[in-house]
Amino acid sequence: MTAALATSDLSIRFGAFEAVRQVSLAIRPGARHALIGPNGAGKTTLVNALTGSLKPTAGRIMLAGEDATHLSEAQRVHKGLVRTFQINQLFANLSVLDNVWLAVLERNRRTGIFWRSARADRAALDEARACLEFVHLLPLADQLVATLPYGSRRLLEIALAMAARPSVLVLDEPAAGVPAADSEAIFERIHALPDSLTLVFIEHDMRLVFRFAERITVLVAGQVLTEGTPADIAANPQVREVYLGRRGAHA
Repeated sequence: MTAALATSDLSIRFGAFEAVRQVSLAIRPGARHALIGPNGAGKTTLVNALTGSLKPTAGRIMLAGEDATHLSEAQRVHKGLVRTFQINQLFANLSVLDNVWLAVLERNRRTGIFWRSARADRAALDEARACLEFVHLLPLADQLVATLPYGSRRLLEIALAMAARPSVLVLDEPAAGVPAADSEAIFERIHALPDSLTLVFIEHDMRLVFRFAERITVLVAGQVLTEGTPADIAANPQVREVYLGRRGAHA
């Protein structure tokens, strides 16, 4: 089976510091795959390379069997690789609906047309509303994003990602900065995403990781320490020593 997303000996160096070192991954289509590890393990740096905001120093990135190493972020999005960010990137002074609607237009390459003409695109508006309904934000469609509580902004990010119709969705700490109850709501919506969608996520809450991930890759000092099922990872003495055994450890 061709991996939905894969890396081969991927390395990222900043001067003399090697943040990611010869990381090889193969994530199957439809996987729910978590990246965990202590602070400074290289998780976000790896995600930045996977999604195109960082150029790797060495190695390759494959998307559905095609070499994506030198593609831009926008090119990867149009090929189905979409991400969310640890710090959300939303249009705070636009409405909730307009944020998602613009994402639909961007996917259709229609963001350059005159605003009033774009507003006549009922199909795009209907799709944006469907994305909001999926994350239970449709009642807030006309509200400004700036007025939303942080947990709702996290849900809105998922709606924006779905508007791009991804085949692979990379989530960088999707529940960061929200109360436990909101984290549950966010991951419940993530869990409800189509089985055909490949999910890769960084998350510091190990309770959520072990509940929702099917496979887990553990990074330490920029390298893969181990990979396996949640049961494998929970039982691994090395993982417990460097990460899980630390009180208050963060991914």
